[in-house]
Amino acid sequence: TGSKSSDSAETTSRPGYRFPLKQAATAGSLALTGDTIAQLRDRWTKRKPLDSDSNAFTKVALWTLLSDHDWLRALRMTSYGFLFYGPGSYAWYQYLDHSLPRQTVQNLMLKILLNQIVLGPCVIAVVFAWNNLWQGKLSQLPDKYQKDALPTLLFGFRFWIPVSALNFGMVPLQARVAFMSMGSIFWNFCLSSTMSK
Repeated sequence: TGSKSSDSAETTSRPGYRFPLKQAATAGSLALTGDTIAQLRDRWTKRKPLDSDSNAFTKVALWTLLSDHDWLRALRMTSYGFLFYGPGSYAWYQYLDHSLPRQTVQNLMLKILLNQIVLGPCVIAVVFAWNNLWQGKLSQLPDKYQKDALPTLLFGFRFWIPVSALNFGMVPLQARVAFMSMGSIFWNFCLSSTMSK
């Protein structure tokens, strides 16, 4: 139980249930990182055409970029990572390893396929719903799904299939959420940009 207790923290007296605090914190902090990068890039691209002088970037400009940060948006993405993505993906990876324990090419391919057709749509559905809930736009959620869900999922396949192959083929179970969350810095940047449309 030594390594298990470092991977999660007990949150209930029920035997056997442990909230994966380390995975949740990792996913939450990396979701914050991805959203921060997305916000900075958005503000930078909006500001860049206004600056004709390359020396115009000063401490004031940097402060403006940082002070205009949308902390509520950042909290939405961070809480999504902490409450949903970290714990959910950890449980998912445990389930896949339990169901397909042998390290064969067939099992690797099946894990990658299942990750894309089960976890991928779930992640997109939850993050869209979470953001619309926080924004008070639940009534617009069906339109958001119709407009953005499939393009986001298909775009994600190009990125997540190779990342999943590395994840399932080389990364031990206890490090998978961290590894995928590192990939999620890029993905959260994409999702956060999609959420702000």
